Amino acid sequence: MLDELKEAVISGDSEKSKEITQKLINSGKDPGMVLKDGLIAGMDVVGKRFKAYEMYIPEVLVSANAMKSAMNILKPLLSESDIPSMGKIVMATIEGDLHDIGKNLVSMMLEGAGFEIIDLGVDVPVIEIIEESKKHNVDIIGISALLTTTMLGMEGAIKSIRESGISAKVMIGGAPITQDYADKIKADGFAPDALRAIDLAKRLMSV
Repeated sequence: MLDELKEAVISGDSEKSKEITQKLINSGKDPGMVLKDGLIAGMDVVGKRFKAYEMYIPEVLVSANAMKSAMNILKPLLSESDIPSMGKIVMATIEGDLHDIGKNLVSMMLEGAGFEIIDLGVDVPVIEIIEESKKHNVDIIGISALLTTTMLGMEGAIKSIRESGISAKVMIGGAPITQDYADKIKADGFAPDALRAIDLAKRLMSV
């Protein structure tokens, strides 16, 4: 049945992924195994197909939504267990920017990869990012911008985060962002898409 869950995630069947997840839990299957061998295994395949241009963003979003539907069943059970997360990440679209499709996709993909996500939404002031990062003792802060005007605020945001004494790594992304810009404003990492954001987050956790 774990293989069926994996295939439901790959095909983006939210109803089926929920149904199979509930059946697995009802049958006494370990929630960590359901997450690892069902949901994460499915999203791993999605990631490989996306990188090989065999799947595209709309299809990845559908798969991520199927994974999220099942995660809603698993989350309370995982929090009760001793399953270690890959790390805690605060995600936010920077103040002045109301775009969230990219951020939401990255958040869902990171969650599917085993990270604990605290999503602050859009138009988030840096002080809120700092407060929530301290409150949750996060490992990584993810900041997104889609507008060239709002991306300029990332430099000040990163400076404020550093000055606050937070040790979390800062990763940035969004359509106008480049590696050169990330280097210039001293971000710890930049990812051009959701799949590479997972690789980046894993790398930042090992630094």
